[in-house]
Amino acid sequence: MNIALLGMTLLGGILLSAQSSINGAFGQKAGALESTFLTFFTGMLLLALAVLFFGQGDVLLILDAPRWQLSAVWFGVSYLFLTILAVPKIGVTAASIATVIGQLSAGMVLDHFGTFGGVEVAFDLKRFSGLLFMLAALFFIYRGNKRRVEAPASDSMAS
Repeated sequence: MNIALLGMTLLGGILLSAQSSINGAFGQKAGALESTFLTFFTGMLLLALAVLFFGQGDVLLILDAPRWQLSAVWFGVSYLFLTILAVPKIGVTAASIATVIGQLSAGMVLDHFGTFGGVEVAFDLKRFSGLLFMLAALFFIYRGNKRRVEAPASDSMAS
């Protein structure tokens, strides 16, 4: 079962990159806020149908959740909006790895302190090294993107 979950998560990552690329292009035409709205509105409609036909919980228990837990919805909206702004300028790969670095950095801090009732996992040299390697990867990917974008412009001016 864990292998199946890893495969589904991998597929989710593939879909997320495709979504970032499509939303980035759409955001340039329709606007970043409008693209974010369309994505969440469509998602809301699809999830409403899924809850209606397949839901097994009690959606009204949302009203009993602590207010601070409800604030998490803004994180998803913010992530999507910022991705729509970033992808057309830095590319899907750089935006994706920057997202992963942000997730890992925040995750390491949350793990270290056992925040929100999570498991405490100490921040150590191995984790720090992994973060440094990710930052190095972002540096090389971003630099490669800049060279690729700049190269055609300088070639066309020479003609």
